[in-house]
Amino acid sequence: MGLFNRVFRGSDEMFARAEAAVNTALEKLGADAPITFGNTAYFLPCIYAYLGKKITNLGELKAVLEPIKAEMTHEQRTNDVFKSGIATVLAAEVIEACKYALEPQTYGGRYHGHPTDAEVRELGVPLVTRDIPGFVVLIDPAPTDEQAVALIKGYQARGIFVFLLKGIIEQAERAGLKMGFPLRVVPISDDIAGVAHIISVVVRAAMIFGNIQPGDYAGMNKYAFERIFAFVNAFGPLEDITVACGGGAIAMGFPVITDDSDDVWPIPKSLIIQKNIDDLIETSLEARDIKIKITQIDLPVAVSTAFEGEIIRKNDMQIEVDGSRKDCFELVRTRDLTEVEDHKIELVGKDIDEFECGSKISMAIIVDVAGKAMQSDFEPVIERRIHNYVNQLEGVMHTGQRDLIRIRVSKEAFAQGFRFKHFGELLYAKMKNDYDTVIDKCQVTIITEPEQVKELRAMANEIYDARDARLRSLTDENVDCFYTCILCQSFSPSHVCIVTPERLGLCGAVSWLDAKATNELQPNGPCQVVTKNRVIDENKGAYEDVNEAVFKYSHGALERVTLYSIMEDPMTSCGCFECICGVEPMSNGVIIVNREYAGMTPLGMTFAELASMTGGGVQTPGFMGHGRHFIGSKKFMKAEGGIARIVWMPKALKDAVAERVNATAKELYGIDNFIDMIADETVAEDPEALMAFLAEKGHPVLELEPIM
Repeated sequence: MGLFNRVFRGSDEMFARAEAAVNTALEKLGADAPITFGNTAYFLPCIYAYLGKKITNLGELKAVLEPIKAEMTHEQRTNDVFKSGIATVLAAEVIEACKYALEPQTYGGRYHGHPTDAEVRELGVPLVTRDIPGFVVLIDPAPTDEQAVALIKGYQARGIFVFLLKGIIEQAERAGLKMGFPLRVVPISDDIAGVAHIISVVVRAAMIFGNIQPGDYAGMNKYAFERIFAFVNAFGPLEDITVACGGGAIAMGFPVITDDSDDVWPIPKSLIIQKNIDDLIETSLEARDIKIKITQIDLPVAVSTAFEGEIIRKNDMQIEVDGSRKDCFELVRTRDLTEVEDHKIELVGKDIDEFECGSKISMAIIVDVAGKAMQSDFEPVIERRIHNYVNQLEGVMHTGQRDLIRIRVSKEAFAQGFRFKHFGELLYAKMKNDYDTVIDKCQVTIITEPEQVKELRAMANEIYDARDARLRSLTDENVDCFYTCILCQSFSPSHVCIVTPERLGLCGAVSWLDAKATNELQPNGPCQVVTKNRVIDENKGAYEDVNEAVFKYSHGALERVTLYSIMEDPMTSCGCFECICGVEPMSNGVIIVNREYAGMTPLGMTFAELASMTGGGVQTPGFMGHGRHFIGSKKFMKAEGGIARIVWMPKALKDAVAERVNATAKELYGIDNFIDMIADETVAEDPEALMAFLAEKGHPVLELEPIM
């Protein structure tokens, strides 16, 4: 029973720290002092998730110590050990909350601290697409700095999201590893109590995506085990308090793998001893049943989705492809099988080592593909993947698309041997692997000769224009079907997107053409055909076919969805939406807020607070999640009067959608510069200021019928 005693001793130690932290904070700040981690709608998320208690001040934090202590039963039974483990995490959250109360900027710089709701939501799409196949928490220093680096980079190369706690952070810093949320290697804290911030990510995912209700203890653990593929690597010698936190991880279904066999006994599939650090990654992935498909590509740098957020600064770049100043483009073209030589990689012009360091150059990337099942409609879908693929290269940054691309190659990648031909090898391998059902042959041509790029850019623009004309011709009325998208059901079991030409998926990542391509590539996959033959109300976007589809693919959780209404059976949201639209009663209109905006809205709620009542696969009349591209659609809230209802957006979002919104308003209502009639945070953050602005501008919403 030595292991049990260690968990209980660790739980007692964490609780004693929590009690002392609360008493110190109370003495300095008083019981009414606010308690918050900031940028979350879930209070202290672990306590809210497991105990159902909304902690808002120090007095309430003091009161919650008693129910936390009650969870720390010391009976020598396995279930009690696990409950004590969860209680240890709750006590850790108390400690961290006191840190934030005493010093709101307690984290920053070296340590990340508490991830925001927006960061948790950003994980939604890569989690459901398995670009992030799982999470690992690395606790305490590895035996050597070299082994620490090998583990972190090994997990990173496999796409695993890495959280770091305590001494291993110093090892990563000494090695000069780049870290941060965008790189998916996050140094949380130098204190084991920081584990609460990691568990916070898990429980918020359960509430955001899974609609698990606060206080549902068993539901939280069930969701974590079945849908969050996480595990822990803890290096010896293990302290009792770390062992207690490990008990909490095991309770949530997350195995703990350690190299410490002193006074630690293995538990099959839950507590695993692996003394050979070189085998730790494979042992860990096997323990959590994570299977990773690795495409072998002969490249001098690593390839992983973990590098998609890497930023290459100007001083660190070897060369830059700059579409804002030079002729540049990337293009995927469909060819006959006889016109494509499979795996031909050709460079026309100078290579990286022939340009002066820091040069801005012209470059074209042309990918010619051929296949019996290939369709021209798939070209833009595959072409957009170039952005993702190139960003997966360590030491390479890619932004933009078409003829407005920017690519930076770092000095470090260049020193490791990266050259332009490696773009070709990467694109060939990825496209043949990901689109093998439609691409039989693929060849890549990279051109850096400026005059030739300029000449070919004119050809590329003709192709882009033809595609745009094709896209403009696609309306909900002139296609014979819509598509489901249930990718997010791995995290939000009852959510179903209905994707139409004029309403893309709410994550912003799945257009009607994307869904069509996915259906062709994976006939039994997440995007299934939805016929539209039995119309109930075309103005509202109500179809019997759609209702049958959402009932079937939500497993009976949904009966009806109205595609163009926010009030009548609106489409559900999983939680990874780009924007939220909500009714603003005083103005008779709606506000729209994007995920990146952290400020207050005229509804008196932030994005995080609005999102807490909109996601989880439930219908919430008056609120809906959607992609930002949908804002300028002629089908946006068509049932309630369309975009004329929009009264407020954050300025950054207004600027991003202005051109499309203005064009739609001109076409539908004959209004010029409609975007200027929409308020933003610079003029209104409350209903009174909003109404004054709308009256001054003569906003058309003031003449519309009541929305409710």
